[in-house]
Amino acid sequence: MNVLITVAPTGPIATKADNPYLPTTPAEIADAVEAGYRAGAAIAHIHLRDEHQRPTADLAIGRTVMDAVAERCPILIQMSTGVGLNVPFEDRARLIELAPPMATLNPCSMSFGSGQFLNPPEGVARLAAEMRDSGIKPELEIYDTGHLDACLRLRDAGLLVEPLQFSIVLGVQGGMAATADNLLTMVRRLPDGAVWQVIAIGRANRELTAIGLALGGNARAGLEDTLYLGKGELAQGSTPLVERAVRLARELGHQISTVDLARQTLGLPTPAEI
Repeated sequence: MNVLITVAPTGPIATKADNPYLPTTPAEIADAVEAGYRAGAAIAHIHLRDEHQRPTADLAIGRTVMDAVAERCPILIQMSTGVGLNVPFEDRARLIELAPPMATLNPCSMSFGSGQFLNPPEGVARLAAEMRDSGIKPELEIYDTGHLDACLRLRDAGLLVEPLQFSIVLGVQGGMAATADNLLTMVRRLPDGAVWQVIAIGRANRELTAIGLALGGNARAGLEDTLYLGKGELAQGSTPLVERAVRLARELGHQISTVDLARQTLGLPTPAEI
């Protein structure tokens, strides 16, 4: 089996006060992505920050980050339209104007820690249609069982093109707890042919990444999901976390997917076809 590794270097919540290795400027993010690519990642999950480290959907910052990444390596860019809890949905949705090959699609609103993550149904359907028409691959982030049902309704309405790509997110307060039982429940319900990975937030990251790989899933690694490499040991960037995911995959007998193979797996066009 070939495993797709995604590097997620920044995320919407942590700052350098939480981990000084967290990249927040365009150059820092691009450097972290390149290092993740060199370690084995084929996909980069990108969150944007402004000059004050706050989550932003600023298109100019997004273009700067995408260009900086492209100058450094050929990794597939997956732009987060989740951005941050305080950024309006319409501003977040405009990030697909940057025409990344991939972008997140969050199907439902939910409580998220002490805040609210708002994804109105009509806005989600419109964004799904715009991504379909633009040839942008949605990464379907599902935080609870009903989120999967919402994605399947979008598919049945013709708004999603198979193979569907899911990220099963576990450990966010307001969503599913980070347990093996919850992961198994979700994996059993995925549609045939789906491409998926587990995103385990915090302490359970290594354990559930390993279980997901053993079940035939892919893996995401980076400071967005955990700031620590081990108990009390801050990760010195996302690269050690990517390297750990690569080791786990190889110890299970898997191969690490190249960018070209990731394109094939996800049904993305080659650069010559774009």
